[in-house]
Amino acid sequence: MTININRREALAGAGALVVSVALPGVATAGTLASRLPLKPEQLATYISVNADGSAVAWIGKVDMGQGTDIGWLIMVAEELDLPAERVSIVQGHTDVTVNQGGASGSTGLAKGGMALRNAAAEARRVLIEMASERLNVPVERLTVANGVVSDKNDAGRKVSYGELIGGRHFDVTLEWNKQYGNDLDVKGKAKPKAANEYKLVGKGGVRRRDVAPKVLGTLEYMVDVKVPGMLHGRMIRPPVAGAVPTAVDESSVKDIPGVKVVWKQGFLGVVAPKEWDAIRASEKLKVTWSDAKAPFPNQAAIYDHIRKASVVKRDVEQNLGDVDAAFAAAASVVERSYEWPFQSHAGMSPACGVADVREGEATIWSGTQKPHYAAQGVAKMLNLPVDKVKCVSMTGPGSYGRNDAGDATMDAAVLSQAVGKPVRVQGMRYEGHGWDPKAPASVHVARAALDKDGKVVAWQFETKGFSKRDLFTNEGDPAHTLAGQLMGVPLKHTAIFGAPGESYVFDAKRKASETIPPLLDRGSPLRTSHMRDPGGPQTTFAVESFMDELALATNTDPVAFRLRYLKDARDIAVIKAAAEKAGWGRAASWWRTTAGKSSRPTCCASASKATSCRARAARSGKR
Repeated sequence: MTININRREALAGAGALVVSVALPGVATAGTLASRLPLKPEQLATYISVNADGSAVAWIGKVDMGQGTDIGWLIMVAEELDLPAERVSIVQGHTDVTVNQGGASGSTGLAKGGMALRNAAAEARRVLIEMASERLNVPVERLTVANGVVSDKNDAGRKVSYGELIGGRHFDVTLEWNKQYGNDLDVKGKAKPKAANEYKLVGKGGVRRRDVAPKVLGTLEYMVDVKVPGMLHGRMIRPPVAGAVPTAVDESSVKDIPGVKVVWKQGFLGVVAPKEWDAIRASEKLKVTWSDAKAPFPNQAAIYDHIRKASVVKRDVEQNLGDVDAAFAAAASVVERSYEWPFQSHAGMSPACGVADVREGEATIWSGTQKPHYAAQGVAKMLNLPVDKVKCVSMTGPGSYGRNDAGDATMDAAVLSQAVGKPVRVQGMRYEGHGWDPKAPASVHVARAALDKDGKVVAWQFETKGFSKRDLFTNEGDPAHTLAGQLMGVPLKHTAIFGAPGESYVFDAKRKASETIPPLLDRGSPLRTSHMRDPGGPQTTFAVESFMDELALATNTDPVAFRLRYLKDARDIAVIKAAAEKAGWGRAASWWRTTAGKSSRPTCCASASKATSCRARAARSGKR
């Protein structure tokens, strides 16, 4: 499979060609060049109509397997009054979509979807005005069904979207908020439908389009990309983290056909026409490494290292009431410590990237969450204008946070520029686990002050760990890629961990986090990045485990205990719904008979999944 999409080809294939026309809201330009470059304020950037009346939505975000794309599709179909099956989505390709942040911050529907929704509503408004002109019928007398605009008083007077604009593009300016990324928003004159007008949104019945191809093995994944003349690349990593090559004996692989060695400071890789030959060369190449001392403590000592490490930055994110005085006057104090290890993102396969860098331009194929930023990072790394680098967004092996997709893509780009041919890079499983960015290890200490009646009068949560953003949330800067770090790009460390996002209400409350230095500051297999919601798995596990411990200490049902300290109606509804679905009423009797016999968390929001964490019971009593 060869994929090489650009906006001109994609729109031509969709029938969205520009012709000379003089209808309201339709461009009169005679060539497709009027669509280039992409303009965030133009309706045509987001919505196009094919000659057959079907529609295409263009979005600078990507679905990573959660089904966000079917949500976008339904929102657009709803506003256009089209059946869902007549709408398609193009997502993430940087030369056909504007930068809307990629997959980031759970903003796919709330922000990216809202911009599409507004654009689709405006497109419908413009199409109705065009139909009014064509049919000589007032706008208020027109109705739309299945992409056909008709006269309410005479159903025979009708015109389809395809007849109105199919094969041409909208020439309508939207109100743009001057933002790129997640916060990009556009609005037209039209107001989107009210909820009581929905025919598709929230109604169900629209199936995801990726499930069957994935089950049947017909979906084209990142690993399936092939480019004519493509070479295969493999990276060579040091035996000890922090070591760099001091000598490379290229003659050691001269018997392997077509092998080339690429060595740039700490960056070392090989390419070959056949993948197996690249693998053999990576294993056979004789490399002399610098004498580097092992930079990491053993796993058993990592938590003691965190506790004793110097603090780079302390953030107090909430300090309500007189916490210290409440603890000093408490009838008893409960304290627990929770430990969380480094964690690999561990996609379903090692990351893969393909790059074709020639004649001052580059095309990259990547499974990254943020293709626009991947293109920007490659442009900076290779010293190319950003408009000369495009990223084709492909389905990868999954991603919940900043994994190694961007690293594989950057490795391929550096290799391709060095050899002047397209290069595909994919690691082995052990390389994916060993060298992908890791979610940070951390220690969490939770304390609660209780009065004589068992009421929590003060609550304190302190986190100490490695930064959750030592690598930024995207690879838009080479400093946040393994290749960039190995090639000496100036580092840009960010010290941040963050407090839990819980919403329990106590009279006195303090939440703080402390960040410690990385174990190895450059080219580390333990360089840290966020996993899922940044810092959420670690802190949520600790907070909810501690709430169970407090329920146990006060001989209170853990569901009732949580509800006692929640005020927000939605939070309360979530707890009640979870308890109902888990059959908690049946389990409550077991809790009452075993309370006091075990310190194991028992809330229906099971902590058993975090088996790598340990809860240490500390001294409980008057402080």
